[in-house]
Amino acid sequence: MTKKRPTRRYDRREFLGLGAGLSATALLAACGGGGATNNPSVQNQSGGTFGTGDTYDGPKVELDFWNGFTGGDGPFMQKLIGDFQAENDNIAVKMNTVEWETYYQKVPAAVQVGKGPDIGIMHIDQLPTNAARNVIVPLDDLATALDLTKDDFSPEVWDAGIYNDARYGVPLDVHPLAFFYNKTTMEKGGLDPNKPPQTKDELTSALEQLKSQDIQGMWISPFLFTGGFMWMTVTWQNGGDLYNSDATSAAFNSEQGVSALEWLVSLSEDGYSPRNVAQDAENIAFMDGRNAFVWNGVWNINPYDDAENLDWGVARIPRIGQQDATWGGSHNFVIMNKPEQDTNKLEASKVFISWVSQHSADWAKAGQVPARQSVQESQAFKQLGPQSIVASQLPDVHFQPPVPGIGDAVPILEAAVGDAVLLKSSPEDALAKAEQQVNQLLEENAEKYGS
Repeated sequence: MTKKRPTRRYDRREFLGLGAGLSATALLAACGGGGATNNPSVQNQSGGTFGTGDTYDGPKVELDFWNGFTGGDGPFMQKLIGDFQAENDNIAVKMNTVEWETYYQKVPAAVQVGKGPDIGIMHIDQLPTNAARNVIVPLDDLATALDLTKDDFSPEVWDAGIYNDARYGVPLDVHPLAFFYNKTTMEKGGLDPNKPPQTKDELTSALEQLKSQDIQGMWISPFLFTGGFMWMTVTWQNGGDLYNSDATSAAFNSEQGVSALEWLVSLSEDGYSPRNVAQDAENIAFMDGRNAFVWNGVWNINPYDDAENLDWGVARIPRIGQQDATWGGSHNFVIMNKPEQDTNKLEASKVFISWVSQHSADWAKAGQVPARQSVQESQAFKQLGPQSIVASQLPDVHFQPPVPGIGDAVPILEAAVGDAVLLKSSPEDALAKAEQQVNQLLEENAEKYGS
């Protein structure tokens, strides 16, 4: 069967919610005040409000469910909702989707005026900010009611949902970077299309071979998608970090961070990449067969699978540094703060979240890795070959620290990577400038959020 190229690709705007899209100022304007919630209805969730999570026997309710699944993932979630409602005819789920950038502005404003949804999805990087602003409520009792424990999740994604010793998100998935390779381009360049490089030396050798055949094998983007994520990944692989232990100051202007950025720059300087790669150009070139390798998110599985004449594979991110590591994100279920929580809706919300979590192998078809290990071990998930390969990286995934407003630093990091990759600044100078800006931002956020 001939496959048609998808008319819509995932792009940077869709993923601004991963940390770069919502300013602290916008949240403060929408939901004043910080610290732990004082909403008595939230405090009353303890003592069995959430029940067992198995069934809902109350009167028919309609749950407003908001998220940013406006791309190819939306129909997969809509199908899950349909399957859920077929089994639970007394729970209607109304899904409302908007672009993530708009979502993270719209939700706090709606909650502030008492018109927020019942359930939402938030990226794991956004949980602390929205928790600090009282947009979402703690879910420890919900996790207990659903018998969700750290043993059934990768520790990294489980722990990243905790802010101020309280859980604010129920992890649905993890979406790490992965190493995609174009088999046709590899073969054209004289490489074995079934042996993707997995070390720095192997990658350099492969790029040299491709270069000898006039193929620039791995285009380096100066944007967050994907150059910024590549730099973060290699910084962690080098044993470095972006922030100190409590995220009160920047730590990326280090030997490890500079070395990672120097490696990125060298790929252009050595002719393995064009000098000025436009937004998403590396991805388009990969699909067109003009380069062989891209580091991109697991969410690209379906667009690549649908692309015409694209013979591709996926592997773990190559180890450029001394240890395995990769950038990752995660979608989490959240429950919104309301002046008066409806007990029936809370009970129905619990059943819905539990059901989708248990059926997240179907959600994985949208190009995700289920957060639950029990689902990852299921036959239904193992049949999804590419997702299973990417899932092997979960112990190596790094998230942003659980600090309110931490996403505001992402555009600064993106600019530093861009300046270096575009040869406007040396890696040392770019990171030194970014360090000053990020430290000032962290200090301002500490005052703003009461941290």
